[in-house]
Amino acid sequence: MRLVQVLIPEGTREAVLDVLDDDGVDYAVFEEVGRGDFEAMVQFPVPPSGVEPVMEDLVGAGIREDSYTIVLPTETVVSQRLAALVERFPGLRISREELYARAQDLAPANSTFFAFLVLSTIIATTGLLLDSAATIIGAMVVAPLMGPAISASVGSILDDPDMASRGVTLQVSGLLAAVATAAVFGWFVQQTILIPPGLDIRTIPQVAERTSPNFLSLFLALGSGMAGAISIMRGAGSALVGVAIAVALVPPAATSGLGIAFGLPGVAVAAAVLVVVNLLAINVSALVLFWFAGFKPLEAGRYEGVRASVYSRIVVIAVGIAVLSVALGAVTWTTFQTQSFEQQTRNELHQRFAEGNVEDVELVSVTVDYEPDDLLLGNEPVVNVLLGVSRTQEVPPDLAQRWDDELTREFGRDVEVRVGFIEAQVSESEPPEPPLGWPSTRTPSPGAAVR
Repeated sequence: MRLVQVLIPEGTREAVLDVLDDDGVDYAVFEEVGRGDFEAMVQFPVPPSGVEPVMEDLVGAGIREDSYTIVLPTETVVSQRLAALVERFPGLRISREELYARAQDLAPANSTFFAFLVLSTIIATTGLLLDSAATIIGAMVVAPLMGPAISASVGSILDDPDMASRGVTLQVSGLLAAVATAAVFGWFVQQTILIPPGLDIRTIPQVAERTSPNFLSLFLALGSGMAGAISIMRGAGSALVGVAIAVALVPPAATSGLGIAFGLPGVAVAAAVLVVVNLLAINVSALVLFWFAGFKPLEAGRYEGVRASVYSRIVVIAVGIAVLSVALGAVTWTTFQTQSFEQQTRNELHQRFAEGNVEDVELVSVTVDYEPDDLLLGNEPVVNVLLGVSRTQEVPPDLAQRWDDELTREFGRDVEVRVGFIEAQVSESEPPEPPLGWPSTRTPSPGAAVR
């Protein structure tokens, strides 16, 4: 429930009160003596979704759009007309004036924004190097990216170019600052003993996750943007939604910076693509949701111009996402293909060993070196087989070649097979006699003499 306070201009009191009576709103009127242009102040309770339509009616009755107006959240309202008002104005959508005020509050001062962003990037980069998901999530609590993401969309919908421009500027410059911070921090830790020398960050799971983006990453960003818009429109869970938005942006930005610091352009570019796709997806999902929620410009008569502007922005962002999604699609397809081949190869070799039942030979492990990059570049998969063989067992000298030919026929692609051997010993079913001088661990039979 909201409590609205509005100053009534001279000569419009009767018209304003008639509108409130027609809308079925309980109100209280106070004489205004502080400002000469106004004769009274009226305050009334109304559901959140009713603030905007009631204010539009009051503007038609003579209330100026730029006049003194306060909208306050209230804990409890006792009114005979309240039930009818709630039924007339269902839903929890706030007014455009309240949305505008919330968006202004969400975008912090530049110094605060960049301070928190740099700190969150340092924490996230540390989490990436430590392969600690908890540390990365903790860094997202600090990241202040929800405000710019939401204010950019709100400014576009409500026709405030300054708010929209500042939101976009903070997002772009903030993420560039995050990449630069991660690059400098990554270079610094390489000069210390904080990480092992020769560390390949591509082998760290948390880093590898951000360098192989697929379409699931796009759903994360779209969901984060929609959640951000809903949380602002309904005033619920904005802090947690801010974490989700930061998760979609800061870790991949930090990964891109690490790729620069470690001289790995592939890592830097792949993570940067993920950052840009997520950034566009968050903005377009929030923009679309605000538009379909029915928010209109603050100034009357600007609706048509804003609609054309919003449509053009949605189209431009959607085209950008579609273009970059080609990379996401390629990663998704190649990852599926390589992992499917790896699983099929393992199953094939394990099945052959199970059917062959070769005595004194054990299949220890099967690994496949086949990355998405190998598929795109046409490199052959490398199948590594490790066998445990008894010392007395003879091993065919052409075993690797035979399996190479069989797998090539089975899957219709060239492969390279490498077979390694380790000497294996298998215990017998009955324990042997202990060596001379070793104490026996067997339990003596009943009646046996023990000396």
